[in-house]
Amino acid sequence: MIKEYTRPLEQGIDSDKNIFSVLEERVERTPDDNLVEYKNAQGEWAAFTAAEFKNKVVALAKGLIARGVMPGDSVSIIAHTCWQWTALDVAIMSIGALTVPVYETNSPAQVKMIFNDANVKMAFAEDDFQRDKIESVRDQCPDLGDVYVIGLGAIDTIIEYGRAVSDAEFLEREQTVKGSDLATIVYTSGSTGTPKGVELTHANFVFITYSGVNSMPDIAMKPNRRLLLFLPLAHVFARYMQFFCFAGNVSLGLSSNLKTILADFKAFKPTFILAVPRIFEKIYNAASQKAGAGFKGRVFADATQTAYDWSHAQQSGGSIPLALNAKHALYNKLVYSSIMEVFGGHVEYAVSGGAPLDSSIAHFFNGVGLPLLEGYGMTETCAPSSVNPTEGYKIGTIGLPLQGVTMGVDEEGELCIKSPAVCAGYHNNPDVTKQQIVDGWLHTGDLGSIDDDGFVSIVGRKKDLIITAGGKNVSPCEMEASIMTSPVVSQCVMIGDRKPFIAAIISLDLAETNLWLESKGAEQVADLDEARRTPLCVRKWSVPSTKPMSSPHVPNQSASSKSFPTSSLRRTVWSRRA
Repeated sequence: MIKEYTRPLEQGIDSDKNIFSVLEERVERTPDDNLVEYKNAQGEWAAFTAAEFKNKVVALAKGLIARGVMPGDSVSIIAHTCWQWTALDVAIMSIGALTVPVYETNSPAQVKMIFNDANVKMAFAEDDFQRDKIESVRDQCPDLGDVYVIGLGAIDTIIEYGRAVSDAEFLEREQTVKGSDLATIVYTSGSTGTPKGVELTHANFVFITYSGVNSMPDIAMKPNRRLLLFLPLAHVFARYMQFFCFAGNVSLGLSSNLKTILADFKAFKPTFILAVPRIFEKIYNAASQKAGAGFKGRVFADATQTAYDWSHAQQSGGSIPLALNAKHALYNKLVYSSIMEVFGGHVEYAVSGGAPLDSSIAHFFNGVGLPLLEGYGMTETCAPSSVNPTEGYKIGTIGLPLQGVTMGVDEEGELCIKSPAVCAGYHNNPDVTKQQIVDGWLHTGDLGSIDDDGFVSIVGRKKDLIITAGGKNVSPCEMEASIMTSPVVSQCVMIGDRKPFIAAIISLDLAETNLWLESKGAEQVADLDEARRTPLCVRKWSVPSTKPMSSPHVPNQSASSKSFPTSSLRRTVWSRRA
């Protein structure tokens, strides 16, 4: 490595523990605290205390034992984020079996591939639709046995089976599960390629769970910490956050319906949130569109610029000019406070990951009063490897390594990670394991840099670099992240390898386009083809190089390709999807 940085552990972590022990320790500390909160069938918020949730997990684990689940057996879950998912996940792993998550959006062909590669013996489906998906490939999955439907009483059924299993039998099974045992196989394709099964052990999860808590005590350990989790639990980052909440003093709220997320923020009142950048982009765009044109629009635009200027001044490390502070305080009363109310009024921090975070969005929310603490991780590292601290965070970086994690940059500029959280390997794929994990270093495929303070930055993907006809190396993610901040853009892909210019293929979001047109007093369009021909939506532009906040203000991208001179590129940040 040409440069590396290790953030030392402030206290030791027992890596021989299993995941269930994290829940046990929480129950010992705060048995009566609300641990898991959720919306019931009536749409009202309900809760399990830590002790109640542990009892539910143990009852499910006993039921799985009764149904013949053995150590090393694979059990799959296909469902939206819900308390049943979390309880089943911990119950499966507590008895030495392996949780194999499957996204509810996966196709039958993908289900078949995962089930056969992992030798899945039992599955839990959210509803009839997911059950039918499994049943459509059952004859091609020779190891598959029972399939239970969560929405049809599967939890109660499994618990009833478990009444014949003694507490002593459960404890005997649980106590044999060691840190070195596999806990889960998570299938990911990363950026490209055939899905690979990442083998994660109990020690992997236990280490990074306590490392995360020790690295971010303001978020995890202060009294009355609350996280509203709405990302899919099939994603390793969301699963990690379950255990993070258990290990800290955090109440975990679960929601899966993005249509009700604003109402859920208001009702649950989280103290921090975890989201992908697109969520923050949509909230910014919604606020901008609500302001509309005219006087309110001008006020919002000036408030936006003030937030941006204040954030830059704060990040520079010097004193903030008195005039800027006064203007910022005024807009805090007029504009920023209402934006913070969108998150329930109690949010102190937000952790952003899973995709590139455009610096203009980060500066805007920082100026509003909500630091977006960007982090970085992969499935291969149990999600997080680095995150910005709550104090001294640096916008434009992916933060410092978590305690006990080493991050390095090799001779080719590739970011590499050495950590007790690095996966055991790739399931049934020893060749890929040897290629990706060399001498304990996980090669991420991302190009990065490390500053003298240990803060890590991502500059692109090693395999995704575009080399123009003039020989210039361009990372496409830099421009894609900036363009995606537009309120009307749904997707963006940069192309231009061996060409004189970089081009963007942009897809518009019809609903968002019409909202934006309405905010400008223009007529709505019937389809994207009409949007493409609407002068207000089609305007030639280049990526701004000095005032990034100008990009979200005007949706001037078309549904077709646009060309940009490579000289217009500016640095943004890439966070690889975990």
